[in-house]
Amino acid sequence: MRLRIPLTVLLLIITVCVPPPTAATAPSTSVQACSFPVTEVDATETNVTIEQEPQRVVTLAPSAAQIMWEIGAKDKVVGVTQHASYLEGAERKVNVSGTGQSFINIERVVALEPDLVLAPSVTDEQAVQTLRDAGLTVYYYRDATTIEDIYRDTKVTGRLVGECDGAQETINWMKERISTVRQTVKGQERPDVLYLFYGFTAGRGTFVNEIIETAGGTNIAAKVGISGYKQINPEVIVKQNPEVILLNDEDPAVPDTPAYNNITALQKNQTVIVPIEYLNQPAPRAVYAITILAKQLHPQAYAEANATTTRTTVGYPPVSPVKTALSGERTLAHPLRVTEDRTNLSSSYP
Repeated sequence: MRLRIPLTVLLLIITVCVPPPTAATAPSTSVQACSFPVTEVDATETNVTIEQEPQRVVTLAPSAAQIMWEIGAKDKVVGVTQHASYLEGAERKVNVSGTGQSFINIERVVALEPDLVLAPSVTDEQAVQTLRDAGLTVYYYRDATTIEDIYRDTKVTGRLVGECDGAQETINWMKERISTVRQTVKGQERPDVLYLFYGFTAGRGTFVNEIIETAGGTNIAAKVGISGYKQINPEVIVKQNPEVILLNDEDPAVPDTPAYNNITALQKNQTVIVPIEYLNQPAPRAVYAITILAKQLHPQAYAEANATTTRTTVGYPPVSPVKTALSGERTLAHPLRVTEDRTNLSSSYP
Protein backbone atom coordinates (compact mmCIF):
# COMPACT_ATOMS: atom_id res chain seq x y z
CA MET A 1 0.00 0.00 0.00
CA ARG A 2 1.39 3.39 -0.96
CA LEU A 3 1.77 5.89 1.84
CA ARG A 4 1.99 9.62 1.52
CA ILE A 5 3.00 12.30 3.94
CA PRO A 6 -0.12 14.47 4.21
CA LEU A 7 -0.25 18.22 3.99
CA THR A 8 -0.15 18.79 7.69
CA VAL A 9 -1.07 21.45 10.15
CA LEU A 10 1.45 20.63 12.85
CA LEU A 11 1.63 22.39 16.16
CA LEU A 12 4.50 21.72 18.52
CA ILE A 13 5.33 23.15 21.85
CA ILE A 14 8.51 25.19 22.05
CA THR A 15 9.47 25.19 25.67
CA VAL A 16 10.78 28.54 26.81
CA CYS A 17 12.02 29.90 30.05
CA VAL A 18 8.70 30.56 31.69
CA PRO A 19 8.51 29.43 35.32
CA PRO A 20 5.89 26.86 36.31
CA PRO A 21 2.76 28.08 38.07
CA THR A 22 3.36 29.49 41.52
CA ALA A 23 1.36 28.60 44.57
CA ALA A 24 -0.76 31.68 43.87
CA THR A 25 -1.94 30.45 40.47
CA ALA A 26 -1.83 26.68 40.93
CA PRO A 27 -4.74 24.83 42.46
CA SER A 28 -4.70 25.06 46.22
CA THR A 29 -3.43 21.70 47.37
CA SER A 30 -1.70 21.01 50.64
CA VAL A 31 1.61 19.24 50.35
CA GLN A 32 2.85 16.83 52.97
CA ALA A 33 6.56 16.28 53.25
CA CYS A 34 7.73 12.81 52.33
CA SER A 35 8.63 10.54 55.18
CA PHE A 36 10.07 7.06 55.43
CA PRO A 37 9.37 4.25 55.80
CA VAL A 38 6.49 4.45 53.33
CA THR A 39 4.20 1.68 52.07
CA GLU A 40 2.12 1.72 48.88
CA VAL A 41 -0.08 -1.08 47.51
CA ASP A 42 0.63 -1.76 43.84
CA ALA A 43 -1.31 -3.40 40.99
CA THR A 44 -0.45 -6.89 42.24
CA GLU A 45 -1.93 -5.98 45.66
CA THR A 46 1.59 -6.17 47.06
CA ASN A 47 2.50 -3.91 49.98
CA VAL A 48 5.63 -2.22 48.66
CA THR A 49 7.57 -0.77 51.59
CA ILE A 50 10.50 1.62 51.21
CA GLU A 51 12.49 1.89 54.43
CA GLN A 52 14.51 4.97 53.49
CA GLU A 53 14.66 7.45 50.62
CA PRO A 54 15.88 5.66 47.47
CA GLN A 55 19.08 6.87 45.85
CA ARG A 56 19.19 4.36 42.98
CA VAL A 57 16.03 3.88 40.89
CA VAL A 58 15.46 1.89 37.68
CA THR A 59 12.48 2.61 35.42
CA LEU A 60 11.15 -0.16 33.16
CA ALA A 61 9.15 1.98 30.68
CA PRO A 62 9.33 5.58 29.45
CA SER A 63 6.24 6.78 31.33
CA ALA A 64 7.86 6.07 34.70
CA ALA A 65 11.08 7.72 33.55
CA GLN A 66 9.17 10.78 32.35
CA ILE A 67 7.47 11.10 35.74
CA MET A 68 10.85 10.92 37.48
CA TRP A 69 12.20 13.67 35.22
CA GLU A 70 9.15 15.89 35.71
CA ILE A 71 9.10 15.72 39.51
CA GLY A 72 12.80 16.56 39.71
CA ALA A 73 14.08 13.08 40.54
CA LYS A 74 16.07 12.25 37.41
CA ASP A 75 19.39 12.26 39.29
CA LYS A 76 18.19 9.25 41.28
CA VAL A 77 17.59 7.23 38.11
CA VAL A 78 20.41 4.81 37.24
CA GLY A 79 18.65 2.73 34.57
CA VAL A 80 16.07 3.37 31.84
CA THR A 81 14.72 1.55 28.82
CA GLN A 82 15.92 2.54 25.37
CA HIS A 83 12.73 4.36 24.45
CA ALA A 84 13.20 6.89 27.23
CA SER A 85 16.12 8.27 25.22
CA TYR A 86 14.24 11.49 24.41
CA LEU A 87 14.66 12.63 28.02
CA GLU A 88 17.56 15.00 28.63
CA GLY A 89 20.49 13.12 30.14
CA ALA A 90 18.95 9.67 29.55
CA GLU A 91 21.99 8.73 27.48
CA ARG A 92 24.02 8.79 30.69
CA LYS A 93 21.81 6.14 32.31
CA VAL A 94 22.25 2.40 31.86
CA ASN A 95 20.02 0.92 29.16
CA VAL A 96 18.11 -1.98 30.74
CA SER A 97 16.14 -2.93 27.63
CA GLY A 98 16.30 -6.54 26.58
CA THR A 99 14.74 -8.93 24.11
CA GLY A 100 12.01 -11.50 24.40
CA GLN A 101 8.58 -11.23 25.93
CA SER A 102 9.52 -9.04 28.88
CA PHE A 103 11.68 -6.56 26.89
CA ILE A 104 13.75 -6.10 30.05
CA ASN A 105 17.31 -7.27 30.68
CA ILE A 106 16.80 -8.80 34.13
CA GLU A 107 20.51 -9.37 34.79
CA ARG A 108 21.35 -5.76 33.97
CA VAL A 109 18.66 -4.45 36.30
CA VAL A 110 19.85 -6.67 39.15
CA ALA A 111 23.49 -5.65 38.56
CA LEU A 112 22.58 -1.99 39.09
CA GLU A 113 21.59 -2.81 42.68
CA PRO A 114 18.65 -0.39 42.69
CA ASP A 115 16.87 0.63 45.86
CA LEU A 116 13.63 0.70 43.87
CA VAL A 117 12.39 -0.49 40.48
CA LEU A 118 9.42 1.32 38.89
CA ALA A 119 7.47 -0.96 36.55
CA PRO A 120 4.56 0.52 34.52
CA SER A 121 1.76 -1.86 33.64
CA VAL A 122 3.19 -2.62 30.20
CA THR A 123 5.96 -4.55 31.99
CA ASP A 124 5.52 -8.30 31.89
CA GLU A 125 4.28 -9.44 35.30
CA GLN A 126 6.62 -12.43 35.26
CA ALA A 127 9.57 -10.04 34.88
CA VAL A 128 8.33 -8.17 37.94
CA GLN A 129 8.18 -11.39 39.93
CA THR A 130 11.64 -12.44 38.75
CA LEU A 131 13.08 -9.14 39.96
CA ARG A 132 11.34 -9.57 43.30
CA ASP A 133 12.69 -13.10 43.59
CA ALA A 134 16.15 -11.60 43.07
CA GLY A 135 15.62 -9.48 46.18
CA LEU A 136 14.67 -6.18 44.51
CA THR A 137 11.87 -3.87 45.60
CA VAL A 138 9.50 -3.35 42.66
CA TYR A 139 6.46 -1.11 42.41
CA TYR A 140 4.09 -2.30 39.65
CA TYR A 141 1.79 0.49 38.44
CA ARG A 142 -1.89 0.05 37.74
CA ASP A 143 -3.19 0.64 34.21
CA ALA A 144 -3.39 4.32 33.31
CA THR A 145 -6.09 5.36 30.85
CA THR A 146 -7.17 8.76 32.23
CA ILE A 147 -5.67 12.06 33.33
CA GLU A 148 -6.68 11.22 36.89
CA ASP A 149 -4.55 8.08 36.60
CA ILE A 150 -1.54 10.26 35.74
CA TYR A 151 -2.15 12.38 38.82
CA ARG A 152 -2.32 9.18 40.87
CA ASP A 153 0.89 7.72 39.44
CA THR A 154 2.76 11.01 39.77
CA LYS A 155 1.74 11.34 43.40
CA VAL A 156 2.65 7.78 44.35
CA THR A 157 5.99 8.04 42.54
CA GLY A 158 6.80 11.19 44.50
CA ARG A 159 6.04 9.41 47.75
CA LEU A 160 8.14 6.37 46.88
CA VAL A 161 11.24 8.33 45.85
CA GLY A 162 11.08 11.20 48.34
CA GLU A 163 9.95 13.92 45.93
CA CYS A 164 6.50 14.76 47.28
CA ASP A 165 6.83 18.49 46.66
CA GLY A 166 7.98 18.01 43.08
CA ALA A 167 5.15 15.56 42.44
CA GLN A 168 2.52 17.96 43.79
CA GLU A 169 3.95 20.88 41.80
CA THR A 170 3.76 18.74 38.66
CA ILE A 171 0.15 17.79 39.38
CA ASN A 172 -0.69 21.45 40.01
CA TRP A 173 0.61 22.72 36.66
CA MET A 174 -1.07 19.82 34.87
CA LYS A 175 -4.39 20.66 36.48
CA GLU A 176 -4.01 24.32 35.60
CA ARG A 177 -3.39 23.54 31.92
CA ILE A 178 -6.22 21.01 31.80
CA SER A 179 -8.55 23.52 33.45
CA THR A 180 -7.74 26.06 30.72
CA VAL A 181 -8.42 23.46 28.03
CA ARG A 182 -11.74 22.49 29.59
CA GLN A 183 -12.69 26.16 29.67
CA THR A 184 -11.68 26.43 26.01
CA VAL A 185 -13.82 23.53 24.77
CA LYS A 186 -16.84 24.03 27.00
CA GLY A 187 -19.91 24.53 24.81
CA GLN A 188 -17.93 24.15 21.58
CA GLU A 189 -18.97 21.84 18.76
CA ARG A 190 -16.81 18.73 18.87
CA PRO A 191 -15.16 17.76 15.55
CA ASP A 192 -14.90 14.08 14.66
CA VAL A 193 -11.32 12.88 15.10
CA LEU A 194 -9.66 9.65 13.94
CA TYR A 195 -6.35 8.50 15.44
CA LEU A 196 -4.14 6.31 13.24
CA PHE A 197 -1.04 4.37 14.23
CA TYR A 198 0.38 1.67 11.95
CA GLY A 199 -3.09 0.72 10.78
CA PHE A 200 -4.58 0.75 14.28
CA THR A 201 -6.88 3.21 15.97
CA ALA A 202 -7.69 3.85 19.62
CA GLY A 203 -11.20 3.37 21.01
CA ARG A 204 -12.85 3.37 24.40
CA GLY A 205 -10.75 2.66 27.45
CA THR A 206 -7.54 4.01 25.91
CA PHE A 207 -5.39 6.93 26.88
CA VAL A 208 -5.57 8.36 23.35
CA ASN A 209 -9.37 8.46 23.65
CA GLU A 210 -8.98 10.46 26.86
CA ILE A 211 -6.70 12.93 25.06
CA ILE A 212 -9.13 13.42 22.16
CA GLU A 213 -12.17 13.84 24.40
CA THR A 214 -10.40 16.22 26.80
CA ALA A 215 -9.16 18.32 23.88
CA GLY A 216 -12.73 18.84 22.68
CA GLY A 217 -13.00 16.25 19.94
CA THR A 218 -15.22 13.24 19.34
CA ASN A 219 -13.25 10.03 18.88
CA ILE A 220 -15.01 8.25 16.01
CA ALA A 221 -13.43 4.91 17.01
CA ALA A 222 -15.18 5.12 20.37
CA LYS A 223 -18.28 6.48 18.66
CA VAL A 224 -18.65 3.31 16.56
CA GLY A 225 -18.07 1.04 19.55
CA ILE A 226 -14.37 0.17 19.22
CA SER A 227 -12.63 -0.59 22.52
CA GLY A 228 -8.88 -0.75 23.00
CA TYR A 229 -6.47 -0.59 20.07
CA LYS A 230 -7.86 -2.21 16.94
CA GLN A 231 -7.90 -1.88 13.18
CA ILE A 232 -10.81 0.07 11.73
CA ASN A 233 -12.89 -0.95 8.71
CA PRO A 234 -12.41 1.37 5.70
CA GLU A 235 -16.17 1.44 5.21
CA VAL A 236 -16.53 2.87 8.70
CA ILE A 237 -14.00 5.58 7.87
CA VAL A 238 -15.93 6.59 4.75
CA LYS A 239 -19.24 6.62 6.61
CA GLN A 240 -17.97 8.53 9.63
CA ASN A 241 -15.94 10.97 7.48
CA PRO A 242 -13.57 12.29 10.18
CA GLU A 243 -12.88 16.01 10.14
CA VAL A 244 -9.42 15.66 11.69
CA ILE A 245 -6.78 12.92 11.48
CA LEU A 246 -4.52 12.60 14.53
CA LEU A 247 -1.09 11.00 14.02
CA ASN A 248 2.11 10.67 15.98
CA ASP A 249 5.56 11.44 14.66
CA GLU A 250 6.54 7.77 14.59
CA ASP A 251 3.95 7.03 11.89
CA PRO A 252 3.13 10.43 10.31
CA ALA A 253 1.51 9.09 7.15
CA VAL A 254 -2.06 8.46 6.06
CA PRO A 255 -2.76 5.38 3.88
CA ASP A 256 -3.22 6.38 0.23
CA THR A 257 -6.50 4.56 -0.34
CA PRO A 258 -10.01 5.60 -1.44
CA ALA A 259 -11.24 5.25 2.14
CA TYR A 260 -8.99 8.13 3.15
CA ASN A 261 -8.54 10.20 -0.01
CA ASN A 262 -12.03 11.71 0.01
CA ILE A 263 -12.62 12.28 3.71
CA THR A 264 -13.00 15.81 5.02
CA ALA A 265 -9.80 15.69 7.06
CA LEU A 266 -7.63 15.23 3.97
CA GLN A 267 -9.72 17.37 1.66
CA LYS A 268 -9.23 20.28 4.07
CA ASN A 269 -5.67 19.35 5.09
CA GLN A 270 -6.74 18.92 8.71
CA THR A 271 -4.10 16.52 9.99
CA VAL A 272 -2.34 16.96 13.31
CA ILE A 273 0.94 15.25 14.23
CA VAL A 274 1.94 15.05 17.89
CA PRO A 275 5.20 13.62 19.31
CA ILE A 276 4.67 10.01 20.28
CA GLU A 277 5.92 10.50 23.83
CA TYR A 278 3.08 12.95 24.45
CA LEU A 279 0.39 10.70 23.00
CA ASN A 280 1.30 7.16 23.97
CA GLN A 281 2.79 7.59 27.41
CA PRO A 282 0.41 8.29 30.31
CA ALA A 283 2.74 10.71 32.05
CA PRO A 284 2.75 14.48 32.72
CA ARG A 285 3.72 15.59 29.22
CA ALA A 286 0.44 14.19 27.91
CA VAL A 287 -0.84 17.67 28.77
CA TYR A 288 1.10 18.87 25.73
CA ALA A 289 -0.80 16.48 23.46
CA ILE A 290 -4.07 17.77 24.85
CA THR A 291 -3.16 21.44 24.40
CA ILE A 292 -1.77 20.87 20.91
CA LEU A 293 -4.96 19.16 19.82
CA ALA A 294 -7.29 21.60 21.61
CA LYS A 295 -5.56 24.55 19.96
CA GLN A 296 -5.98 22.91 16.56
CA LEU A 297 -9.60 21.86 17.06
CA HIS A 298 -10.73 25.13 18.66
CA PRO A 299 -8.23 27.88 17.68
CA GLN A 300 -10.48 30.86 18.35
CA ALA A 301 -11.80 29.59 21.67
CA TYR A 302 -8.28 28.62 22.68
CA ALA A 303 -7.00 32.12 21.97
CA GLU A 304 -9.91 33.68 23.83
CA ALA A 305 -9.19 31.53 26.86
CA ASN A 306 -5.69 33.06 26.79
CA ALA A 307 -4.26 29.57 27.07
CA THR A 308 -0.54 28.97 26.84
CA THR A 309 1.45 25.81 26.25
CA THR A 310 4.83 27.30 27.09
CA ARG A 311 6.40 26.06 30.28
CA THR A 312 9.77 25.16 31.61
CA THR A 313 9.69 21.41 32.06
CA VAL A 314 11.99 19.94 34.69
CA GLY A 315 15.02 18.61 32.85
CA TYR A 316 13.47 19.19 29.43
CA PRO A 317 15.45 21.32 26.98
CA PRO A 318 13.95 23.64 24.35
CA VAL A 319 13.17 21.85 21.09
CA SER A 320 13.13 23.17 17.57
CA PRO A 321 9.73 23.15 15.90
CA VAL A 322 8.98 20.29 13.57
CA LYS A 323 8.05 21.66 10.16
CA THR A 324 6.06 20.13 7.35
CA ALA A 325 6.59 21.68 3.96
CA LEU A 326 3.78 21.77 1.40
CA SER A 327 5.79 19.36 -0.72
CA GLY A 328 5.43 16.81 2.03
CA GLU A 329 9.09 17.02 3.03
CA ARG A 330 9.29 16.88 6.80
CA THR A 331 12.17 17.95 9.01
CA LEU A 332 12.24 16.43 12.47
CA ALA A 333 13.66 18.11 15.52
CA HIS A 334 14.62 14.67 16.82
CA PRO A 335 14.98 11.23 15.23
CA LEU A 336 11.96 9.03 14.75
CA ARG A 337 11.61 6.53 17.53
CA VAL A 338 9.37 3.68 18.61
CA THR A 339 8.22 3.34 22.21
CA GLU A 340 7.91 -0.06 23.77
CA ASP A 341 4.45 1.06 24.78
CA ARG A 342 3.11 -0.10 21.41
CA THR A 343 4.45 -3.62 21.75
CA ASN A 344 1.08 -4.50 23.24
CA LEU A 345 -1.60 -2.63 21.36
CA SER A 346 -4.25 -3.84 23.77
CA SER A 347 -2.49 -2.28 26.73
CA SER A 348 -2.86 1.22 28.13
CA TYR A 349 0.46 2.26 26.57
CA PRO A 350 2.23 3.08 29.82
